[in-house]
Amino acid sequence: MKLNARDSVSFLKSPDKSRAGLLIYGADPMRVALKRAAFLKNLLGENAESEMRLVRFSGADLKKDPAMLQDGLKSQGFFPGDRAVFVEDANDTIAPIVLDALAAWAPGDATILICSGALRPTSGLRKGFEGHPNAFALAVYDDPPTRQEIEAELEKAGLGNIPNDAMMLLSDLSRDLEPGDFRQTLEKLGLYKYGDTSPLSIEDIAACAPTSNEAELDDILNCVAAGKVEDIGPIMKRLKSQGVQAVALVIAATRHFKTLFTVASDPGGATAGIGKLRPPVFGPRRDQIQRQASIWGAQRLGDSISILTDLDLQLRSANQHAPSLELVERAFIRLAMLSRR
Repeated sequence: MKLNARDSVSFLKSPDKSRAGLLIYGADPMRVALKRAAFLKNLLGENAESEMRLVRFSGADLKKDPAMLQDGLKSQGFFPGDRAVFVEDANDTIAPIVLDALAAWAPGDATILICSGALRPTSGLRKGFEGHPNAFALAVYDDPPTRQEIEAELEKAGLGNIPNDAMMLLSDLSRDLEPGDFRQTLEKLGLYKYGDTSPLSIEDIAACAPTSNEAELDDILNCVAAGKVEDIGPIMKRLKSQGVQAVALVIAATRHFKTLFTVASDPGGATAGIGKLRPPVFGPRRDQIQRQASIWGAQRLGDSISILTDLDLQLRSANQHAPSLELVERAFIRLAMLSRR
C-alpha cells in the first residue's frame, strides 16, 4: 500500500508492528536516511543494534546469498523485543528476493525495511510493496518538510510555544537548508532553549541557524550599503585570506541591491515593499533592509545595480587581466560613496 506524506508522519512516529514491511525510496539519500532512522528508532528503541535485534544487509549481500533475508526474518536473538531486517541500497535486481520474503512473512517475524534510491512506477520493488496488503511503500521527494513534519521535529527537540512568526522563519529555513542541517538546527535550538519556557523568538533562531554562504558576506555588503568606506578595506582583506572569489562577491552584492531595489520601488513605500519579499524576511535583517532601502531610494539603487552588472561582465571577460578582488574593492568603495550623496 502507498503511504502518503500526511500519514507517514504518524506511522513513522508510531510504527504498526503488525505490518510485514516498509519500503522507503527517494532520490535524496539524506532524506531517505532520516525517515529510515526515525522508523527504526520508534520501532525498535535505542539499543536494537547492540542487542542484535536489528540485522543489516546490503542489496549486494542479498544477490550473493538470497536466503539471508528469510533467515533474518525467522531468527530469534538472545534479547527480547521487536526485531527488524534492514536492507540498504536495494534495487530491482533483488526485487524477487524481497517479494519472496514478504510472501513468507508471518506474525512474530522481524519487520522488513527496504531502502532504495529513486524508483520508477514500473519498478518491481515499488509495485510489490504498493500492491501488498500488509506492507507500505513511502516515496520521499525533494520537497521541503510540511508544517506537520516540522512540528513533529520541534516536539522531538523538546520545543513548544512556537509563535507564528517563528514558525514562518523555521519554514523558510527548512527550504534553504539540507534536511540534516535543518534537523541539527532544531536540536541545537532545543539545547539553546533548555529550561527556558518563554516563546521561541526570531533572535533564538538566528542565534542557532547555521551561517550560509551569503551570510558570510553580510559584513561587507552592509558596510557598502551603509556607506562605511573606511571598513571596506579591512573586511576585503579578511575575505581574500579566506579564499572568497571576486565573482561570488559581485553576485552576492547584486542580489542584495536588487532586494533593496524591490523594496524601495514599491508604490506603497519601503514598509509595503519589504512585506512582499519572498521568502519573507524577519527580525533584525528586516529592519536593516527596510532602513537601507529607504536611505538609498530606487534611483540610486538602480544605478548601483548597473555598476555591479558592468563589473560582473568585466570580471568574466577574456580580456580581463587586472586583479579581480581589487576591482571589486574599488567598485564597493564607489558604491559606498554613492550612498552618501
